[in-house]
Amino acid sequence: MQRLPRTLRRAGHKMDQNVWIKAFDTAVDAAMVWLTDHGGAVFDFARAVLEGAFDGLLAGLMFLPFWAVALALGLLAARSLGWKFGAAAAAGMALCQAIGLWPETIETLCLVIISVLLAVLVGVPVGVLSGYSPRLTKALDPVLDLIQTLPPYIYLLPAIAFLGYGPATAIVATFIVAAPPVIRLSALGFRQTPVEFIELGEATGAKPLDAFLKIRVPFALPSVMAGINQSLMMAFGMVVIAGIVGSGGLGETIYGAIRKLDIALSVNAAIAIVVLTIILDRISQSIGPQSTDRTGDKP
Repeated sequence: MQRLPRTLRRAGHKMDQNVWIKAFDTAVDAAMVWLTDHGGAVFDFARAVLEGAFDGLLAGLMFLPFWAVALALGLLAARSLGWKFGAAAAAGMALCQAIGLWPETIETLCLVIISVLLAVLVGVPVGVLSGYSPRLTKALDPVLDLIQTLPPYIYLLPAIAFLGYGPATAIVATFIVAAPPVIRLSALGFRQTPVEFIELGEATGAKPLDAFLKIRVPFALPSVMAGINQSLMMAFGMVVIAGIVGSGGLGETIYGAIRKLDIALSVNAAIAIVVLTIILDRISQSIGPQSTDRTGDKP
């Protein structure tokens, strides 16, 4: 039997691929339409809650004069890292006011706080369960790998479809990006509790809750805090990207500056983001106990 020419075989293979791709795209579109039609009330409620939290936090911070917020953040930094860094933190926040980007800086701060708080509320319990269950870890690892591998922009598309433009979309997309580090490092912390301490607790008759709170949590806390710090850094990167969906803040300022080719404004917004990121990064690193070895000495 005579074989078809190679070009015809390739054309037929490409047609088969196009059929499968078209079927997949049709199924995805149908699923999105179904979710939008049947879950509209849920998405409206979620948007109202997220935007309400954002508006409330923003109103509270904007009600205070800029110097009060800068001073409070400086005092928090001084308490954690010393008066030199505290003074630098307060000066950095004052710089954001001096360059005319105080409202945008506070909007970015609100978006990051809410997104990271959601990531912690969801990620830490999931991480604890994963630390106890190897099967759950095996099931979660591919999902977390996929989330951390896909381009961040891709999370904005379904969020826009379900929640529309605005802060709620930015918060959800940022939460998705910020949750994996918390889950991974929380699970790691609880898995690495020394076996001899667990056995000691069992030998002394400690109840499961007491063993969890007094043995596992102290050993896992440094890893959990590291996860929160990494989540914070991921959130800052995503919040800037989410500026294209009208989230407000410095991300939207940079996006607008790019569209208008306003280099000076983009540089100012970048400086404000760097200042805010460094302050929160250093403070978050200083919170909680430091990692210790088995003798109790700091490494």
